[in-house]
Amino acid sequence: MIFALFAIAAIYIFSISLLVYGFFEVKQYQKTDLSAKTNFTIIVPFRNEKENLPHLLQSFSNLNYPKDLFEVILVDDSSNEKFQVSHFTFHILQIENIRISNSPKKDAITTAMQHVKKDWVITTDADCMVPENWLLTFDNYIQENKVSMLAGAVTYECENSFLDHFQQLDLTSLQGATIGSFGLNKGFMCNGANFAYTKSIFEKLNGFEGNDKIASGDDVFLLQKAIEKFPDEVHYLKAKEAIVSTKPTETWKSLFYQRVRWAAKTSSYKSNFGKLLGLIVFFGNLSFVIVFFYFLLGFWSYSVFVLLAFFKFSVDFVLLYATNKFLSKNRIKSLLLSSLLYPFFSSTVALYSLFGSYEWKDRRFRS
Repeated sequence: MIFALFAIAAIYIFSISLLVYGFFEVKQYQKTDLSAKTNFTIIVPFRNEKENLPHLLQSFSNLNYPKDLFEVILVDDSSNEKFQVSHFTFHILQIENIRISNSPKKDAITTAMQHVKKDWVITTDADCMVPENWLLTFDNYIQENKVSMLAGAVTYECENSFLDHFQQLDLTSLQGATIGSFGLNKGFMCNGANFAYTKSIFEKLNGFEGNDKIASGDDVFLLQKAIEKFPDEVHYLKAKEAIVSTKPTETWKSLFYQRVRWAAKTSSYKSNFGKLLGLIVFFGNLSFVIVFFYFLLGFWSYSVFVLLAFFKFSVDFVLLYATNKFLSKNRIKSLLLSSLLYPFFSSTVALYSLFGSYEWKDRRFRS
């Protein structure tokens, strides 16, 4: 048993080390002095977001980008109370979502696509805020590279609570794995809160066809389809000025359901690398949990637990530190306690996602 657990730990440490290498292989991008040329349509699916949308729209208003080169499409997914759009200097179109599948968000983007007249689409969420050079940084990268799809970074605006600190560690690890996989030319993951692609590649891929039975995954499934067919045209935009910030969830229950929703997609990945990495991370965390309980029950010595924990946390820390340095000016707080809790949380999420259901925007879905 000990040999098997340490073998799993060795594979885990090797895999995370590869992601660290991949992270540094993706060079950080700095926008240049190129004049803006790219036309963007910003698509924002929303449901019951009347408190968050004004802040997002205000951040669009503050963009350092010509107002005639971007438009915004708000897609209302059956909100209980209709959102009234205020006057802004850029063009806003508000439409109702047309449901055709089991995935409200995919339907919202598909609905919006019927109204898109610009070259590029960029999606974000209603509870996000975008930096002033967001579109300009995307534009400059697009002008300098032959690209049809760009994944960008997302971070949390955290308050001083343990729940927020835990979520920051969790999201930072996901962002580190995302960037690292792109550095290994094995990109399989992205975040729809900061995701851009051409209208033409969306049409060439037949949109979300083939994945519309899965409630979420408007981002990763489209990315994986694009990488499968046009691998050289899909890049990661590792640029500080293009990082979108969002709010962490407010309760442990909502966090749990959110992570179950994310984990439930893994078995449907087209990316074999993504599936394999998901299994390695799951068994790496589960092995830590098993060793912890064996230690508590007195079956194994304290040294076995400490040795496994030291090597796991050391390699995790390297990836977390590098990623957090890119994403945020602030250090990850409650790092030790969050790191100790994370294997238990992650293992529970993974196991529950195999057969459980989850809530999303006041609706219930099966995993």
